[in-house]
Amino acid sequence: MAQSQSNQLTNKEFLNVIKHSFDAFLIKGTSRSTDKLKPLHGAIAQDISVRLGNEYTVVSQGYMDDREDCIKGRYIDKVVDITIKKDNKAIAGIAVKFVMQNYAQNSNNYFENMLGETANIRSNNIPYFQIFIIIDKLPYYNRDKRITRWETFSEHHIAKYVMLSKDNTDICFHTPNKTLIYVVHLPECNNDVETAHDYIDYYRKTHMMLP
Repeated sequence: MAQSQSNQLTNKEFLNVIKHSFDAFLIKGTSRSTDKLKPLHGAIAQDISVRLGNEYTVVSQGYMDDREDCIKGRYIDKVVDITIKKDNKAIAGIAVKFVMQNYAQNSNNYFENMLGETANIRSNNIPYFQIFIIIDKLPYYNRDKRITRWETFSEHHIAKYVMLSKDNTDICFHTPNKTLIYVVHLPECNNDVETAHDYIDYYRKTHMMLP
């Protein structure tokens, strides 16, 4: 993916990276696959590497050695999406999450897990950052993979992140040093999209960027 002339990822280019990540999900047919993460994590890692310069090493899937690294936490060691290293020592970590379905039932779990992993790493004096990407209107699937309703990511869902942003990070180690919340809009499906297969098939046919 080409970046701007400054070699730093612009907002437009980042949106294009997310589109490629969504396309990878469509090709694989499941949000559980790591295939959707590689173009996203890799592009973020490359951009950070360009901005930081040669004194630092950035480790991530989809970039350079195509692997994740482990950061030593205060309580447990944690495999991190993107690790920033200097002199072969981890000095910061970034978690990246891209939510595509069934958000409401997992909303609190996502948030609590974020707080826990952040506290574990920041309590060991290592800065930690969060990138949370979500589609503004998501399908909710039942056990049979049928869409029972559509969920909208609203001000109600974002309220806890706003509250988190007001914390003093010097004393609240559960709070990420910085959090990016990136809400993406997709063209809406036809009314006859009723299952996970229909959903994936619809976007494969109408909006895929990849061949």
